[in-house]
Amino acid sequence: SVALSADGTRALSGSSDNTVRLWDLGTGKTTRALKGHAHYVFSVALSADGTRALSGSSDNTVRLWDLGTGKTIRTLKGHSGIIWSVALSADGTRALSGSSDNTVRLWDL
Repeated sequence: SVALSADGTRALSGSSDNTVRLWDLGTGKTTRALKGHAHYVFSVALSADGTRALSGSSDNTVRLWDLGTGKTIRTLKGHSGIIWSVALSADGTRALSGSSDNTVRLWDL
């Protein structure tokens, strides 16, 4: 999964190496690798202001990240299957995740 920043200068990607990567599209280089998931990262989303990221993984968790520090802000647990899709509300106060456990969860951040 990939996501593009609102200003079009950065991208976010999820990977089979269990990381979320932030890319500078001007240089084509990774500016930050976010580590914390135990398995593949299938879905990513960027906050509207570009300061936070959301990721969903086959470790059955959703993580909220601070892109400035590269640290996990919160790990959201509740799914019993792979997280296939994540989304952030425009104001950054809510997250949505869809899983192979046949549920969609709404999270207050």
